[in-house]
Amino acid sequence: MKIVVDAMGGDYAPQAVIEGVVNALKEFDCNIILVGIEEKIKVELSKYDYPKDRLEIVHAPEVVDMHDNAVTPLRKKKNSSITIGTNLIKDKKADAFISAGNTAAMVAASTVLLGMLPTVERPAIGVVFPTLKGFSFLIDVGANTEAKPQHLFQSGLMASVYTRAVLGIENPSVGLLNIGEESSKGGGFAKDAHKLMEEKLKNFVGNVEANEVFTGKADCIICDGFVGNIVIKVSEGLMESMSKLLKREISKSPMAMLGMLFMLPRLNRIKKIADYSEYGGAPLLGVNGLVMISHGRSSAKAIKNAIRATIREVEHNIIDAMEKEITNK
Repeated sequence: MKIVVDAMGGDYAPQAVIEGVVNALKEFDCNIILVGIEEKIKVELSKYDYPKDRLEIVHAPEVVDMHDNAVTPLRKKKNSSITIGTNLIKDKKADAFISAGNTAAMVAASTVLLGMLPTVERPAIGVVFPTLKGFSFLIDVGANTEAKPQHLFQSGLMASVYTRAVLGIENPSVGLLNIGEESSKGGGFAKDAHKLMEEKLKNFVGNVEANEVFTGKADCIICDGFVGNIVIKVSEGLMESMSKLLKREISKSPMAMLGMLFMLPRLNRIKKIADYSEYGGAPLLGVNGLVMISHGRSSAKAIKNAIRATIREVEHNIIDAMEKEITNK
C-alpha cells in the first residue's frame, strides 16, 4: 500500500505534516510518498529516525496557498504538490492522496484529473463526527455549494456505501438535513430532494433537524456543501468557545477548581471524542480515486490519523464498492 501525502498543505506545513508521517510510518504498515519542496522536506526529516525504505520524496517546486483560486493547480501551478500528488493517483503510482491544503483546489484538481465515478455528477466531502449514539457521517461539507436534488441523492448513496464499508454499520440510516421533520418543510429544493431520496433510498428516515445532528438520529446526514460547511464550522467554534468559557468560570472558584480535578479524566475523554484531529480527515467521494482532505489546521496527530483512516479506505476497496453500488441505481 502506498499513500501520497502533501508535505506543503496546511497551516503548519511542512513541520506538522512530516512529524505526522513519521509517526504513521512507525505505527502503520504502509509506504508513503511525500510530495513538496524537496529541500524543505529533507530538513524536517533530518530531525527524526524513521524507516527510510518506506518513504519516498517527489519534488514539487510550487505551492498552492490558501488564498489561491480553486483552478490554480490546473492552470498556473502545474508543478504544485496538489497537482503532482493527484497525478500520482491518476497514474496508478499510489493508492491514495492526503492533503491539508487548499480545499477548493483539491476538489478542482481531483475532479478534473481523476474524473468522476460513473453516474456521479458532483463530488462531495464527508466527515465522521461523534453523536450520543456513536458516530454519524455528514455529507457534503464544502465540495458542492450549488447542489441539485439529484446531487443530494447521490451523496446519500455514497454515504451509505462508505458508512457500511468503512465504518462497519450494516444498514446505515440516511436523513436529510432540513428545518423541520415534515416532508413539506423547506423550499422546493429540499422538498424535491426529500421525495427523490424517499423513493430511491431504502434506509431513508426523512428529515433531520439541526438540533438532532448530534443525537444519532441518522447514521448518514445529507445536505449541500454550503449548509454542511456552516454546520461543521459552527460546531468547531462552539466546542472551542465552550472550552474557554468552562476554564474561565472554573478559575474563578477554588471549589470548582478542586471539583475539576476529580472530573478531569471524564473531561479529557469528552475532549478526545470531540477533537477533529482524532478523525484525521474527510474523504472526497465521487471522484475516481481515493482522496482525503484534512483540516487546514491539522496537527501531527491529525495527519497521522488521516493516514490511518486512508489505510482503512484502501483496505476496504471503497472505490470499487462505491462504483458497484451507485452504477446500479
